[in-house]
Amino acid sequence: MKPTTYSFVFLLLMTTAASPAQGVFDRMKQSAKDKANQRVDDSTNSTIDKSVNSVEGSAAAASPKSSTVAQPAQADYSNASPVEDAPVAATVKAYQNYDFTPGDTILFADDFVATADGEFPDQWELVKGQAVVNKQRGYPSLLLTDGNYAQVSPRVKTKNYLGQQFTVEYDTFFVSDSYPLQVFFQHEADQDAMISIGPSTADYSSSEVNLGSELPATLGGDNYPNHWHHVALAVKGQQMKVYVDQYRVLVVPDMHFTPAMLVMGGLASQQAPLVFRNVRIASGGGMNIIGQKFTDAKIVTHGINFDVDKATLRPESMGTLNQIKRIMTDSPDLQFEIDGHTDNTGVAAHNLTLSQQRAEAVKAQLVTMGISASRLTAKGFGDSKPTADNTTSEGKANNRRVEFVKIS
Repeated sequence: MKPTTYSFVFLLLMTTAASPAQGVFDRMKQSAKDKANQRVDDSTNSTIDKSVNSVEGSAAAASPKSSTVAQPAQADYSNASPVEDAPVAATVKAYQNYDFTPGDTILFADDFVATADGEFPDQWELVKGQAVVNKQRGYPSLLLTDGNYAQVSPRVKTKNYLGQQFTVEYDTFFVSDSYPLQVFFQHEADQDAMISIGPSTADYSSSEVNLGSELPATLGGDNYPNHWHHVALAVKGQQMKVYVDQYRVLVVPDMHFTPAMLVMGGLASQQAPLVFRNVRIASGGGMNIIGQKFTDAKIVTHGINFDVDKATLRPESMGTLNQIKRIMTDSPDLQFEIDGHTDNTGVAAHNLTLSQQRAEAVKAQLVTMGISASRLTAKGFGDSKPTADNTTSEGKANNRRVEFVKIS
């Protein structure tokens, strides 16, 4: 389906009348049938098949396979975000104006590495439809494959885990002619609100408001399908900011909704599955010390990410690094020791070396951004200083961090 066709259909979805209690998801059903009738012929379906042929053990065979559980990397399997596959040059330079920073406490994290290929991940609940873990472009991913709605929800210990300020991040692979992956925010009263992205627009809908924006030309349209994209949502009170790759694509000044939990899903099929990976939900978000003199002993960050088992900075790290630069620019006498930390996955000696290399990479990037090298030192601690339980995925994610310790 062409992006212009999708935009028209989305307007139909958003103008379907219904009561708030019915929910955004249910209000889409009739319009979804209309969209299905507009799908292109079998010649286009052959293109879809080509786009998903890299999914190892295709999602069409959704039954369990005999493969063994994927083994973690030798060292800390960091929150790698495969945007190098995006059509836009996803370099650190491209992200120089990126201002998203994730929450400071990770509530949920799953990169599907520990789930056997062909199985359903135990950190998720299958609410509707079908879903299976398979590899997409080399990355373990969750594929939603049901043809008439699929929904999955993260298993979080606390039922109403989203507070007044939180962030959500995930990577998504948009298969040609598929429907967008959607995030449904829910409340105790079974009301919901929805954010939908791609291939040409970012749209928000609740019972009170429908807002949308076209994606930048270099990102949307024909540039969007068949590539990995990093999506980040930042919610503070009733305001939400939506980012795709290096762009802030949508601002919702008033959501007219108070999220308590979330579900991910949408319209899916075996030929055009909804694909995502590397999900992180965190409380808090943003550093509220910009423009103020820094007085705290240290800043603990979870937004500086690296390629798997490497010291190569991921471009979305620039949101946090831009904040650090601003803090150091505003306080010219401030000096930091940059401390790298990993979880306890793999060999301790390797993690120690890797954490040192990552700390040095952060220092080098800040120097290229104009911070004097004399104001920075770098030190790696490996997995020797955990701040959370390494037996859970969210604990491991909280232990993977970069700290900026004030040098007196």
